[in-house]
This record gives sequence, structure tokens and C-alpha cells, in this order.
Amino acid sequence: MKRIALGVLAGIDTGVRLLVIGCVAVMVTVVSAQVGMRYLLNSSIDWAEEVSRLAFVATVFLAIPLGLRDRAHVGIDILVSRLPAPLRDGLARLLALLAAGMLLVVFATAIRVADATWSERLGSLDVTSSVFFVPVIVSALHTALHLLAEAIWPTATATLVPPEGDAILEQPS
Repeated sequence: MKRIALGVLAGIDTGVRLLVIGCVAVMVTVVSAQVGMRYLLNSSIDWAEEVSRLAFVATVFLAIPLGLRDRAHVGIDILVSRLPAPLRDGLARLLALLAAGMLLVVFATAIRVADATWSERLGSLDVTSSVFFVPVIVSALHTALHLLAEAIWPTATATLVPPEGDAILEQPS
């Protein structure tokens, strides 16, 4: 069960990573084209701002679970790092479960809000404005899955709190 679940999560990570790369490529291409059009041809692309904004929002939200998995987010562990290992690990599991629960609430709420605003359209594109909620919905569920895996199988991934002495910023001796 553990191997299958972690394999599925790794597959989701790969797909999301490719999606993030695609979003960044779209954002850079559209913004570059827009700048070129404005300064070289004295014209502009009507939909460039909305497409680049959507690509930016998608990049930020879709990258959150990848950052969590890679331990790239900032954490303050001044107190927690001084706790005994069993207490530190139990606290990490509890906080992972609480954060996963919160993200499941965000997931459900974002779906409700997207549904409520589905009839609203973007200004220059004939697309629902709820398209901005899609990355939030995907990110909330994906991040919750990572946190649940961390809470259930903490040894399968790196611990949420680094062990004592592994802090990035060490005091000089």
C-alpha cells in the first residue's frame, strides 16, 4: 500500500513539475512577445496580461507541494529542534495532519467559490474567471496528499523538522 501510494504521489509530482515548467514557458513567451509588440511595433496583445497572470498564479500554486516535498519552504524550528526526537517526530506528524485538514478545507471552499463565480468572464478572453481557482484547488489537494503521506509514513520522506545539528545556519564555533 505504502509503495503504491508513494509511487502515485511521485507520478503526480512529475506531472505537476512538467505543468509548472509549461506555465513558466507560457508566461515568459507571452510577456516577451507583449514587450516586443509594444516597443517595436507600437501595438499590444489584448489577452497577454490575463494569460501571463494566469500562468503566474498557476506556477506559484502548483509549485507549493513540490517545494514542500523538497523541503524548500522556510521554517522556524528554534523551539522544536530542542525537543527530544520522539516528541519532535510526534509533533511533526500532528502538524502535518492539521495542515492537511486545513488544506482539505481550502480545497472544498475553492471548489464552492469557483462554482459560484463560474458565470463571470475574463475581460479579453471568453473564459470563466473561475479558471484562476483551478491551480488553488489542485495545489490544496496535492499538498494535502504530501502532508498525509508525511504523517502516515514519516520515514518514507524526509522528516518535517530536521534533526538537531542539521540546521542550515549553524553558529560558528
